Amino acid sequence: MDAPHSTPKKRLEYRWVVIATCFLMVFTCLGFCSSNKGLYLSAITEALGIKRSLFSMNDSFRYITTALVDLFFGATVIRLGARKMIAYGFLSLVLSMFLYSVAQSIWVFYLGGVFLGLGLAWTTTTMAGYVVNLWCKEHKGTIMGLVMAANGLGGALATQIVTPIIYQEGNPFGYQSAYRLVILILAAVGLISVLLFKNSPQEQTQEKKKTASADFTIRDALRKPYFYLSSICVFFAGASLQGVNGISAAHMTDMGMTTAYVSMAVSIHSLALAGSKFLGGLAHDKIGLKKTLLICDIFSALAFLSLGLVRPGGLGQVLGIGYSLCSALGMPLQTVMLSLISIGLFGQKGFNKMVGVYSAINTAGFAIGAPVANLLYEIFGSYRPFLFGLVVIMAGVAVLTQYSLHLAEKEA
Repeated sequence: MDAPHSTPKKRLEYRWVVIATCFLMVFTCLGFCSSNKGLYLSAITEALGIKRSLFSMNDSFRYITTALVDLFFGATVIRLGARKMIAYGFLSLVLSMFLYSVAQSIWVFYLGGVFLGLGLAWTTTTMAGYVVNLWCKEHKGTIMGLVMAANGLGGALATQIVTPIIYQEGNPFGYQSAYRLVILILAAVGLISVLLFKNSPQEQTQEKKKTASADFTIRDALRKPYFYLSSICVFFAGASLQGVNGISAAHMTDMGMTTAYVSMAVSIHSLALAGSKFLGGLAHDKIGLKKTLLICDIFSALAFLSLGLVRPGGLGQVLGIGYSLCSALGMPLQTVMLSLISIGLFGQKGFNKMVGVYSAINTAGFAIGAPVANLLYEIFGSYRPFLFGLVVIMAGVAVLTQYSLHLAEKEA
C-alpha cells in the first residue's frame, strides 16, 4: 500500500513513521531472536545432551536460508512489496520460536533455523537498508546507523529479560519458557509494524522500480574485480564477527567467569552496539567509506584478541569488557556497512540488487563461523585457537578492503 496523496510536509512526516517502524522491527527481531542467541547455547545442549558442534549447525541452516533469500531480494520486493514481506517475515519468526520451544530433536531445531533465516531476512538488515535508501535522500549512513542501533538496545533489554528465565534454578528447560515469551512479543510487534508500514513514497511507482532495476544486472557487477575482492572481505567479516558472537558467552563461562559477569558483558555489548552502529553510519557520512571500514576492521581484531585473553581476576577480567566494546565497534561491518558498500561501489541503479547480494555473501560467512568455532573447540578443548586465528584473518581483511576500494576509486 503506497503512502496516501498528501502535501510534501505530510509525506516528510510519514517518512519518520516508516523509519521508526524499521527501528522497532530491528529492536525486536534482532534483539530477541539473534543478539542473545549465545545465552541459549549451554542451556539447550546440556538439557538435551546435544553436542555444541551439532547444535551450532542450527545457525548454518538459518544463515544459508537468509543467504538464498537475500540473493533474490531485489526481485522479491518488486513482486510482493515491502509490507507483505515484513508480514511474512514476522510469521516466520513466530513459527521459528515455536519450534525452538518444543524441540526435542536436533532436526526440529534445524527446521526452526530455516524459518528464523527467512524471518530475519525480511525484517532486519537488508529490509532496513532498502527502506532507508528508498525514503531518505540525504544522510543515509546516519539514518541507517540509527535504525540498526536498535539491534543493540533490543539485545540489551532481551538479555535482561530472558537470562533469568533460561537459567531458572532447578529447571533445565527454562529456555522453552523464554522462547514462548518471545513469541508473544513478536506477535504484538509484528501486528504494529504491518499496520504502520507503508510500501514507498507516492512518487516512487512500481514501474519506476522495474525500470531502475533493469538498468543494472548482476553481470555488471561480475565484470568488476573489486566486486570479488569486496565479497571476500564481506564473507570473512561475517564469519568472524558472527562466529565469535555465537560463542563469546560460552567461552567466558569456560574460562571461569560467573553467570552474572557473562550476562553483564553481553548486556554491555548490546548497549555498545546501539552507539556503534549509529557512529558507523555517522562516520561514513563524515569521513567516508574507506576510513570507516578500516576503523571497524581494527576494532574487530582487537575484540578477538581481548576475548582470547579473558580470564578471572585482574587484567583478564577487564578484557572481557574490552571485548564487548571492541566487538560492538566492529559490528557495523555486517549491518550498516553492507548498504553503504552497495551504494558506494555500484550506485543507486545497482543498490536494490547488490544489497541483497552482499547480504547473502555476508550471511554465507555467518553459516560457517559458529560451526568452525565449535569444531575447533572439540579438537583443542578451547575456543582460543579460533580467536587468535581470527586476529590474523581480520588484518588480512583490512588490507584487502582498502585495496578493493582503491580499485573502485580508480575506475570511477
